[in-house]
Amino acid sequence: MVDLDSPRGLALRRAQSGNIRDRIERITQDLKEIKKFYAITISATRINRLRNFLHEELNDLSDQPFELYTQEEKVDYLLIKNYLERQLRELALEQTRDQEALQLFPFVGTLISLCEERAAVSPLDPKETAQKLFEVQNQIDQLSNKIQNDSTQFSLSKTSAFRAANTVVSLQGHLKEWHGFYKGYDPLFDWWVSDPYKALKGSLDRVTNLIREKLVGIDPASEDTIVGQPIGRDGLYAELQAEMIPYTPEEIISIGEKEFAWCINEMEKASNSLGYSDWRQALEYVKNDYVEPGQQTQLVSDLAQEAISFVEKYDLVSVPQIAKETWQMFMMSPERQKVNPFFLGGTSIIVSYPVSSMDHEAKLMSMRGNNIHFSRATVFHEMIPGHHLQMYMNARHKPYRRLFDTPFWIEGWSLYWEFLLWNDDRWKKTPENRIGMLFWRLHRCARIIFSIKFHLGQMSPQECIDLLVDQVGHERATAEGEVRRSLNGDYSPLYQAGYMLGALQIYALRKEMVDTGRMKEKEFHDRFLKGNRMPIELVRASMQDQKLTPDFKSFWRFYSLDSTHARR
Repeated sequence: MVDLDSPRGLALRRAQSGNIRDRIERITQDLKEIKKFYAITISATRINRLRNFLHEELNDLSDQPFELYTQEEKVDYLLIKNYLERQLRELALEQTRDQEALQLFPFVGTLISLCEERAAVSPLDPKETAQKLFEVQNQIDQLSNKIQNDSTQFSLSKTSAFRAANTVVSLQGHLKEWHGFYKGYDPLFDWWVSDPYKALKGSLDRVTNLIREKLVGIDPASEDTIVGQPIGRDGLYAELQAEMIPYTPEEIISIGEKEFAWCINEMEKASNSLGYSDWRQALEYVKNDYVEPGQQTQLVSDLAQEAISFVEKYDLVSVPQIAKETWQMFMMSPERQKVNPFFLGGTSIIVSYPVSSMDHEAKLMSMRGNNIHFSRATVFHEMIPGHHLQMYMNARHKPYRRLFDTPFWIEGWSLYWEFLLWNDDRWKKTPENRIGMLFWRLHRCARIIFSIKFHLGQMSPQECIDLLVDQVGHERATAEGEVRRSLNGDYSPLYQAGYMLGALQIYALRKEMVDTGRMKEKEFHDRFLKGNRMPIELVRASMQDQKLTPDFKSFWRFYSLDSTHARR
């Protein structure tokens, strides 16, 4: 028998453990398949299957010979461990939120069972199925009548009611697929089920609309109401833990407020140089410096080339020829601009600018919100050296780490470049340019403040909008789009805070690595990109070759709350 602690035994254990990258890639695909098959997010079957899978993987991971891994393998180990633990926490949180929302729907289990039996291709009795649909429809109609006649009898919060309405919409999609699977192929199914299904669909539509109108307070004539789904203090703590940010939510707000104050001070300096005593007046002047309709695409193209030429001239980061050559530009639809009033970027840049179908006020707000000086900062944030270069490198270096997506790495990198170009005198900046750059930095500070306070229940969506209009200088339409984008659930709760916090982390790491001479600037930037996505603290651990253990915990206090300006 081989002694497992002997050199031969250690080698055997390492060989048996398999490649940690292979493990990550397998888990990625296994989770994708489980979630695709068990597609109904509120299903107890899905929740239990995912929970069992995550626990099994964590248990197996703990048996692996961590001490035998290379530094990068140890980082991978900690990444997948953190990911699995985060998935478990999010599963528990979502289940709790769903349980509160679903107290309205005692009938939901019947509909879930039908859809899951179809996925398993279980035998179906059309007559019995029709009876189930009929009974559920009656329950839904009774609920609708109660809501219609006296909505005050329901103690559900607006957030839970909104979640309930969205759950019904999602469930209807699964029922549509279920009905389409059998329809036409089973004559008895059509004969028994067609009418009950049609009636059920109408009842589900009605109850959804009533929940939104009576329990949430959404005007049925308006599609622009912003509700959002705050996750509370426990949820924020869980998210901060997963992102390896060892600060409390209150400390995060303090960071945002300190950076906000710095931006205002710099904004006043730039405004004074233009002859304005009030920075808001200077900002209005800058916002009115926009190109005429039809010229925005050329402006964006010129700005993109300016940024590429700059980073290449001063050898700041590697820019592969294919990355420079293959980026594309598209225009954003008026509908999408309601959620994304500014540019988007990545593999391509998507430009916000008014179209002829917009009304006069909307056109002016879009042009002012995407003026020349705002656009200058936006383009290098979105393209090169920002997101486009990131996406290019992500696809080619350790691509399996894209599973560990985090706004602190993604958005932090692009905003970090705004820090660098602000500080670099070689990057020419007029006072108008400075105001444009400061607007965006002020905007990212406000994102920290309003997003964290919203999730703590300290700010309403309308108060978030007012903050952006009154204290940052947004157009009201762009402020509404920004808040809608931030709170509608498409982004993680810390996404908006991740811009500024991630940039501060990267900037602090740069001071430790570049300013001390441990790395050249270009080497630092290239290594950061080639490491792919992960919490910044693990980037730091990798670059500094820190001693790692399987129970690694976040400890890096990258921002001093005691100093006036921690990163300067």
